Amino acid sequence: MATTTVTGYLLDRLAELGVRHLFGVPGDYNLQLLDEVVAHPAIEWVGTANELGAAYAADGYARMRGIGALLTTSGVGELSALNGLAGSYAELLPVVHITGSPKSAFERTGASVHHTAADGDYERFARAAESVSCALATLTPENAAGEIDRVLLAALRERRPVYLRIPADVATAPIDSAEGALVVAEPEVDEDALQGFLRHAQVVLGRARTAVVLADHLVDRYGAQHELDLLLAESNLPYADLAMGKGLVDESDPRFAGTYFGAFSRPGTREAVESADVLIQAGVRFTDTTSGFFSQQIDATRVIDLQPEAAKVGSALYAGVPLKAALAGLAKLFVDLPPFAVEAPVAGDARAAADAPTLSATARTSSADGLLSQDELWSHVTTFLRGDHFVVADQGTAFFGMSGQPLPAGAGFIGQPLWGSIGYALPALLGAQLADDRRRGILLTGDSAAQMTVQELGSMVRYGVSPIVVLVNNQGYTIERAINGPRAAYNDIAPWNWHTVAAAMTADQALLLTARTALELDEALAEADAAPDRLVFLEVHTGIDDIPPLLARIAAAAGGRAA
Repeated sequence: MATTTVTGYLLDRLAELGVRHLFGVPGDYNLQLLDEVVAHPAIEWVGTANELGAAYAADGYARMRGIGALLTTSGVGELSALNGLAGSYAELLPVVHITGSPKSAFERTGASVHHTAADGDYERFARAAESVSCALATLTPENAAGEIDRVLLAALRERRPVYLRIPADVATAPIDSAEGALVVAEPEVDEDALQGFLRHAQVVLGRARTAVVLADHLVDRYGAQHELDLLLAESNLPYADLAMGKGLVDESDPRFAGTYFGAFSRPGTREAVESADVLIQAGVRFTDTTSGFFSQQIDATRVIDLQPEAAKVGSALYAGVPLKAALAGLAKLFVDLPPFAVEAPVAGDARAAADAPTLSATARTSSADGLLSQDELWSHVTTFLRGDHFVVADQGTAFFGMSGQPLPAGAGFIGQPLWGSIGYALPALLGAQLADDRRRGILLTGDSAAQMTVQELGSMVRYGVSPIVVLVNNQGYTIERAINGPRAAYNDIAPWNWHTVAAAMTADQALLLTARTALELDEALAEADAAPDRLVFLEVHTGIDDIPPLLARIAAAAGGRAA
């Protein structure tokens, strides 16, 4: 006899994979499904203000727990979530998108029901989801178990979103419970290719005097953090990261050479990465905004490149040598190799001072007038951070201001520099904080980004999370001003009374703070730190044209490309 329902089977599988929260918005086509969600012993429903926020939250959740999930209703709901899912697709996050659709009988007859285009095409929105999903299925009682397992395994294997459409009557249809656990097979290792790769790498490393490791986000996405840690420990090499890979390595270690941005890197970082006799690239994928618009000057003949499914030494490709196996094999090599010369930048504060870019004229003027400068802002926030924090930075001055700052050991960092959807960070923080309650989230966002998704502040209070929200009020789209149109009307936004907005969104339960100077910022952060059980909303004022030095250089390049 059947022992569960289609919904129950799906929820049990999600719980098995580590999902403890399901984000979304109710709609009449998913209400029966939702009844089973709220009754499930292992999964909590998290109702967000809209479906886009749910998708962003599921993305942030997946970055912390390895998988996330959201639930929408047909048409109007699922299409609202599509942009968030596109970001997960671009940045390799397994997010399970579940949507409730009209009953099967309506579909069979092509009935013109609401939330459809009244043309009998019930797969229209699945086709829209297909462009940002690696696997899709429309469930029936007969296929549900097999299709759920297939789609979930595809999400984990390919690190991409997946889509499940469940007609309202199918959601409660009885089926048998799952037998056996879902198992994601590790990538197959070609042992001959692995040994050939290691022999080649040993020859190249044996001839080298200096070597540096450059780490990026694919290490995290493909579950190779332990192997990267092992390589860094066994090799004792200097290392750097890319902005998408911040949080992978200990940036407080003297061996840390900085975050690499191609030609826009700090001088010491660029020298360490580009002049090493051998550069070991671990899970590196160069994108325009993280490589300084592909300005990296790296000699490919000196690179040992480790990718998810293959490794290269110079131009020699070793297929069947996945990232984890290559990192673990290299770590063992260093046990017998002689020590390398260490020519990374000088460690600690001396390194930071030597490599620090000079302030822009605007920043110097703002600081002299007493108003907090962007450079001061991110420096003081960095000083405040501890290992029991994680940072979520929205695309703009927040991301580029913080991505070049060294994090304390144990701290995490979330950004979205590839997809770059402004407004992503606030809902993503909600998901990330629910996924990780051991560390306190620090949200860094701008006023223009926050106007898009600020309503999820209410969701944070509703579900008991208490991050520190730092909102930079600089009167508009500052990153766009830096690229083009400093005084163009399209870069302006409506002025909001942010404390009134935050009070309304949080039902007066948030601690509201303001800072206009460096001293006020330090005092506000100390007060926020002393209130660990409250959501803190800190509005920080900076100049309208003031931008971090790194962003100034990147924006100039972006403006030239746009022209």
